[in-house]
Amino acid sequence: MSMYEKLLSIQTELKAPKSQYNSFGKYNYRNCEDILEALKPLMTKYGATVLLDDEIININNRFYVKATAHFIDTESGEQITTSAFAREEENKKGMDGSQVTGASSSYARKYALNGLFCIDDTKDSDTLNNSKEYTAPPKAQKQPAKPVQPQKQASNVIICPVCGKPAQPAKAKDGSGYIPADAIIKQYGKCPNCLKAERHPNNA
Repeated sequence: MSMYEKLLSIQTELKAPKSQYNSFGKYNYRNCEDILEALKPLMTKYGATVLLDDEIININNRFYVKATAHFIDTESGEQITTSAFAREEENKKGMDGSQVTGASSSYARKYALNGLFCIDDTKDSDTLNNSKEYTAPPKAQKQPAKPVQPQKQASNVIICPVCGKPAQPAKAKDGSGYIPADAIIKQYGKCPNCLKAERHPNNA
């Protein structure tokens, strides 16, 4: 089996669970140590090993940790390398300089391993808010619904409680005149138009 075939087999079989939990961000994530622990039995199975090393690089007066992951075929001696960078924070609350460098190294090594073994951590947020300084974004506050204000109607306009439209007087059956709209609504609970639509739905 060639080195590339071994790497492909390991990439296919590797299962690195997200065993870490961030109580401030409320999510699970995996760190460098989780990946290495998951790799060990596969490395033994396929006759390979992984070595990690770091290098401090100064870019525009900012310090970066460059981590390189080496996949080595123990039978042929061939190797493949992948690198990743992590910038050191200038000030990190509650951490001294060595702890800041160590955290940056762990982050860079994790992503070097991700690149080498095709691990997708795009949904992980452990490097963005992995401390007590993390503050969850405020939840949108629901605004109480404003009560619907009834539309003001002219004092001489009667509104039908069924259709919500102004009610018109109805012509008396004997032709003697018109029956006031309020009298019809009082008796039938609806305006003449609603009564007409109810009695003759096809003509509504």
